[in-house]
Amino acid sequence: MILKLMVTLSVAALAGCTILADRQSGARVLTAERTFPPMGQFIDVNGRKVHAVVAGSGPNVVLIHGAGGNSREFTFAFMDLLSNRYRVIAFDRPGLGFTERASEEFEGAFNTSGESPAEQAAMLQAAAAQLGADMPIVVGHSYGGSVALAWALNHPNNIAGIVNIAGPSHPWPGDLSAYYKLNGSAIGGALVPPLIAAFATATQIKSAVEDIFTPQPIPDGYMDFIGATLTIRPESFRANARQVNTLRPHIIQMSKRYTSELTVPIEIIHGDLDTTVPLNIHSIPLKRAVPHAKLTVLEGVGHMPHHTAPEVVEAAIDRIAVQTQLR
Repeated sequence: MILKLMVTLSVAALAGCTILADRQSGARVLTAERTFPPMGQFIDVNGRKVHAVVAGSGPNVVLIHGAGGNSREFTFAFMDLLSNRYRVIAFDRPGLGFTERASEEFEGAFNTSGESPAEQAAMLQAAAAQLGADMPIVVGHSYGGSVALAWALNHPNNIAGIVNIAGPSHPWPGDLSAYYKLNGSAIGGALVPPLIAAFATATQIKSAVEDIFTPQPIPDGYMDFIGATLTIRPESFRANARQVNTLRPHIIQMSKRYTSELTVPIEIIHGDLDTTVPLNIHSIPLKRAVPHAKLTVLEGVGHMPHHTAPEVVEAAIDRIAVQTQLR
């Protein structure tokens, strides 16, 4: 989930509201964490905590959420559809939800570094192995799809297959919006997130989520469950902005390896009305690069196929389980 909050704060407001913003931000962080506490367990990976929600029994399936999200993206409804026949592990990605940054290299308000998909995949693969999931089917949505691809490229002996749901796979033309440039910068990333955490309204947050789901509506109960206010905590907000802001160079390098190195079964699911991660820039080129991949295009669907057409994602997971003799 990518929270594109429209921030229209002047330079004078940035300077004049700092103390008030810090106080208000701190209070809202505490409220967010009390309202949406961790739902699972913590795994230690090189001294860093990884938050995982585990349910069910059977072949292992790992779920990786997108930008600005957390494990609640999948525990809202989708995880329950699988847990009657799979052991399902939903992770918070580094810096988001309740998972810590991959290392101290990425910490600090003025730090512009973001964990690459490869670094995130390494952290989550190590956590999955500790949970006994040595060869999981890895399902990634949006940015999580990039992490799933990195997992397959760099840990081919520790993955059964990929289900890529609307994931960035190829370099896109042009630059990211000023929103990401500002919040990914040293000064902007230090000053703006506390203001957003302090003053973003429920209406603004809901509007951002509506943009992600369009043209489909937000599912009933989603806003009350998802924990969107966890994302606008300053540290999580910075992590998200900087990971997205630094993604493109990693995607360029990854895309050069697909044809020769992606050998595991791959299912690609993408809506043809997705404006967040456009089908023609990402999933269609990925299918061309990896001919054995199966591409399913959902007509009239936006960026959230696992909510709009969960049965299609379920079927993709089942196909990989059968193909790899996990079921």
